[in-house]
Amino acid sequence: MTTNESSLGFHVQAGKGADGPYVLDIDPGRAGWGYSSLRVLDLPPGGSHQLVTGDSEWIVLPLSGGCTVITEGETFELHGRTSVFSGVSDFAYVPRDAHATIASGAGGRFALTGARCERRLPARYGPASAVPVELRGTGNCSRQVNNFGAAGVFECDKLIAVEVLTPGGNWSSYPPHKHDECRPGEESELEEIYYFEIAEAHGNEGVGYQRVSPSGHGRGTDVLAEVRSGDAVLIPDGWHGPSIAAPGHAMYYLNVMAGPGEERAWLICDHPDHGWIRSTWPDQPVDPRLPLYEAPEAPAGDAR
Repeated sequence: MTTNESSLGFHVQAGKGADGPYVLDIDPGRAGWGYSSLRVLDLPPGGSHQLVTGDSEWIVLPLSGGCTVITEGETFELHGRTSVFSGVSDFAYVPRDAHATIASGAGGRFALTGARCERRLPARYGPASAVPVELRGTGNCSRQVNNFGAAGVFECDKLIAVEVLTPGGNWSSYPPHKHDECRPGEESELEEIYYFEIAEAHGNEGVGYQRVSPSGHGRGTDVLAEVRSGDAVLIPDGWHGPSIAAPGHAMYYLNVMAGPGEERAWLICDHPDHGWIRSTWPDQPVDPRLPLYEAPEAPAGDAR
């Protein structure tokens, strides 16, 4: 893991990480680490953007709106969604050492999740119908995970990316856990980015809270942040969690992870003081507000 300091800090407030065409641009250089990247792109109606992938693989994921991705002689029509709180989205994978055009007739906001990698895999379309929607935890630890780019779900070389939706008042990323050491079969070494959107309620902006505490490895990352829509938190190391949704305001976050391990895997270690909470989950029901939505059915005759 690269140990240079981040030029962005650990809590990147909305607008503070903008660069060029991106309203948020986190790359290994700005983060002071080795692999993980996240860019957020706003396109006006009729707008387009040229993506040069360089030494990284990328997934183009609509946050709101739809777009067309043209790369490697392929054209992928992404239907997208109204917002991250309205449904699962389709997405497109763009390999390293490639060019892509991202264009949107109606406009929208698009996440580009990336990771430095070695293998050059083919460009591909990921249908929303193939995204596994998982309910994790119970009671006030209940949350929904959209595993669109999880290891074992969609092939990438290094990149792991998932979405988490937490109903208002619930805690997710709990118990606190870490993945900052390479311990084969037990723990992966993964840098992680959290990108947040918080649902408004009664015309008011929502807030949430994110905790990261030192694990004794790496930089000793220590964060207690009040997060709002468009914020990001960088986690090079440390116990991370809880992610707390304020009552009345559902919380969304996009997780982007990558690291140096030969195996692309999400292996975590629970905080020893808090892992016991998992033993209480079988005695409680899942929050009845979940799932917020499910993946759509595959169109008839769609063989993808």
